[in-house]
Amino acid sequence: VQLQASGGGLVQAGDSLRLSCAASGRFASILAMGWYRQAPGKQREMVAVVNSGGSTLYKDSVKGRFVASRDNAKNTVSLQMDSLRPEDTAVYYCHVRTGTMVYWGQGTLVTVSS
Repeated sequence: VQLQASGGGLVQAGDSLRLSCAASGRFASILAMGWYRQAPGKQREMVAVVNSGGSTLYKDSVKGRFVASRDNAKNTVSLQMDSLRPEDTAVYYCHVRTGTMVYWGQGTLVTVSS
């Protein structure tokens, strides 16, 4: 199983970015797809996760600014990030969970300058 993420970069505060992730390979039914992030010196934290039923869980600080969307047919998940803040700076990881396994992408760096 491979998770290929893309879309990170350097932006200014208030700008937007869109992250995308595609899952490929053989795996059981995907229960959840989403994004986590890890800032320097901090633990990895959940940003947004879309469950198989379509409901989405967001970190409180990104509600109203980030929107996660999932395409079940293509096994892709994206994260539209608007009104970015310097505190959003982190390595963002694509995340896939099946009934028995958890998979992580390689991470894509998002840097927001003030």
